[in-house]
Amino acid sequence: MAAAAAEKPLPRRSRIRAALRTVADRLGPRLGLGLLAAAVVLVLLSILAGEVREGETQRFDDEVRATVHAAASPHATTALFLVTQLGSPLFLLPMTVICSLLFLRARRIRAAILLPVTMAGVTVLNWILKAVFQRGRPAPFFVDLVAPTSYSFPSGHSMASFCFYGALAVLVAVRLRSPMLRACVWTSATLVIGAIGFSRIYLGVHYASDVVAGYATGFVWVLAVASADRVFPRAHRRR
Repeated sequence: MAAAAAEKPLPRRSRIRAALRTVADRLGPRLGLGLLAAAVVLVLLSILAGEVREGETQRFDDEVRATVHAAASPHATTALFLVTQLGSPLFLLPMTVICSLLFLRARRIRAAILLPVTMAGVTVLNWILKAVFQRGRPAPFFVDLVAPTSYSFPSGHSMASFCFYGALAVLVAVRLRSPMLRACVWTSATLVIGAIGFSRIYLGVHYASDVVAGYATGFVWVLAVASADRVFPRAHRRR
């Protein structure tokens, strides 16, 4: 009788509570707070998307464009045209491959998998969101700049750069013991991500709300991948 009672499955509510406790334990407090922040960002993103659809952000976007363009200069244009290439698919695709190979060489298998998974997922997200919102692009400020043919909302460069440089910063900083080096990695990633987003507005190929939406989507996606990595059991635990 005692053995039969021990083998009796837990009630459904108990199983759910046990599963939630397991997930919470694997996520940890910091990633749990990150997911809470991602949920808040997701809500704000949905509000922003609704405002964009209704045209409520257009005046703000036009004012930001005019203010940024008023400060344009030949040197800044040359520099920001180069900066914007750091978020282009032609740059990020080979860099993703190179970084993944370097992680493999260092025997960091999970890092070598997570980075391309993150970038592949954000590419699909970018296609889906652009197809859903179909927001037309603003006219580029510079005649020698070829206008992208895709839709404007959200900014693919901003989204992809947030995912690539943000994920790379996480994967590199986690192995650094020096707080100073970790701070340098995070500061560098933040500056590059910010510069790429600003370059899209400066060059006139995106509205400010496109860039904000790109960052928000990238933030949510990076945390989603990180959470999945923490929740699902590692291979060596299953052996």
